[in-house]
Amino acid sequence: MILLKFSSRMTVAIHILLYLEEYEKEEKVTSEVLADTTGVNAVNIRKTLQLLKKAGFIEIRRGTGGACLKKAPGDITVRDIFEAVEDSTEDLFHMHEHPNTNCPVGKSIKGVLDRHLDAWKQLLLQQMQGVTLKELFLEMQDEMKKHE
Repeated sequence: MILLKFSSRMTVAIHILLYLEEYEKEEKVTSEVLADTTGVNAVNIRKTLQLLKKAGFIEIRRGTGGACLKKAPGDITVRDIFEAVEDSTEDLFHMHEHPNTNCPVGKSIKGVLDRHLDAWKQLLLQQMQGVTLKELFLEMQDEMKKHE
């Protein structure tokens, strides 16, 4: 069986948005600053920033540079972020490609799992819809206090 690993684009996007909420009033938040805090290459940060801009979550300031939130954190859900940076046409879960069809389990597995995979995706998306960036920001504030 193939181990499926989800993309880190959503977690990077959340990191960026939380950083903006925390620091945009204190400093010019550039792709280099965001690359430093996330540990992700600045080129990939700029791609993510463009996706977040296209979704209407951020502005990228011309001239002075830097990014800032355009939408209130309470109005952005984790699902919104996921759909902004991930390919929404992709299935969340994928069947492994070559089950042994000479095996009774291998022959049956796709039919069994196909009945559940989309339902699991919908449950996950529903749960993501119930969490806002503001809630994550408040959790982050509590977590930051632990590290002071």
